[in-house]
Amino acid sequence: MTPGIDRNRLATLASAENAAFAARTPKSTAMRARAGAVLPNAVPMQWMTALYRTPAIYVAGGEGANFTDIDGNAYCDFNVCDLSMTMGYGPAPIVEAVSKQVAMGAHYLLATEAAVEVAESLAARCGLPFWQFTTTASAANIEVMRVARTLTGRQKIVVFGGHYHGHIDETLAYEANGETLPGQLGLTPGATDHTVIVPFNDLPALDAALRGRDVALVLTEPALTNSLLVLPDPGYLAEVRRLTAAYGTYLCIDEAHTFQFAYGGLARDWGLECDFIVLGKGFGTGISFALYGMSAPIGARYAELLDGESGPKGLATGGTTYASALAVVAAKAALDQVLTPDGYARLKANGATLADGIDAIITRRGLPWRAFRLGPRTGYCLRPDLPRNGREASLSIDKDLIAARRVYMANRGVWEAIWSAGTQVSFAHSRADLDRYLDLAEAFLGEVQA
Repeated sequence: MTPGIDRNRLATLASAENAAFAARTPKSTAMRARAGAVLPNAVPMQWMTALYRTPAIYVAGGEGANFTDIDGNAYCDFNVCDLSMTMGYGPAPIVEAVSKQVAMGAHYLLATEAAVEVAESLAARCGLPFWQFTTTASAANIEVMRVARTLTGRQKIVVFGGHYHGHIDETLAYEANGETLPGQLGLTPGATDHTVIVPFNDLPALDAALRGRDVALVLTEPALTNSLLVLPDPGYLAEVRRLTAAYGTYLCIDEAHTFQFAYGGLARDWGLECDFIVLGKGFGTGISFALYGMSAPIGARYAELLDGESGPKGLATGGTTYASALAVVAAKAALDQVLTPDGYARLKANGATLADGIDAIITRRGLPWRAFRLGPRTGYCLRPDLPRNGREASLSIDKDLIAARRVYMANRGVWEAIWSAGTQVSFAHSRADLDRYLDLAEAFLGEVQA
């Protein structure tokens, strides 16, 4: 039970706010009735309703840090589409680049000069020399796993408790009593048989998992961002690298989220060494693309294992719409004009301002909590001490509290982060947006605090 919260007051508030939300979204209510005839649960992709306890709403458009639903309600977005819209809505550099490219052709199934320029830019920023495009980080992680298995001749993959690396059969798994089990329905039977889950920040457990020299890949975020936020202990990731190298296992740093936390990603910011890096979320442009980088030795072997139209079997990589001209120019515009050192400096400063504000609210209200903080990401740790692993992080996932805060803020024009993430500052947010969020956060706590 979350300390400091009156559950009766919370339930009463949630009921009233849900009723108010329904009352202010009648056009969305009507649209759900229409959509339900052709879309399961009235949405084209199930996360569009599954991530929220409020009924699905439908969006008319957006600009800057805000979007507007079909009822005319505006929302300042601190969920930023789970980091796929961290540049805000309609950023001019992206609009200009993709508009120009669409007029010439969105895709050719052939490379463009911009693809070379993107790879050159990422090689300089991230320190890995070779790159490949996909459409999603899920697809990028799948290809990384295939490359690692091919080059090592091993089958096992290690991930950490509290992880999420996309909708991949092998990683949609959880650990219970030492056994790895499928986390969702519809997975290939036996898909998780070669998946090993160990606690984050537990070096002896990782050593034990790697000691058999049968693990192809350790796949991890630099900080866990899908179970709120779990930071690595000082020196932990350097030891992860030492262990993987010692046991002949590849290391992939999944920066699908955290590339947007620091210039060049956290791997560069923290000086991490690895064999692969995965980037995704369309760099926050809202356009579906992802990439993965690889070391020089891996890149050389990758090139030799081409899956061509003749000759021996090659690596199972690639896809018809991967590296489209449209995706490539969006990536280039993002790197050149938005994801700049100055842009990240502003983002980091605003993230610190928001985290400081949350901490100040917690202190004023005498709650035994603290703010999460990592660059632009913050949120609410509902315990005095920050979590060191996914299990400890789960203690701060109070879904009733999060859902009530979300609908309370939505009724007042702020779209809060989903339960598994944390409040996120975007490149489009202003100081006034941060102040507005903090005012609502404190008002909400005043309604539900014991």
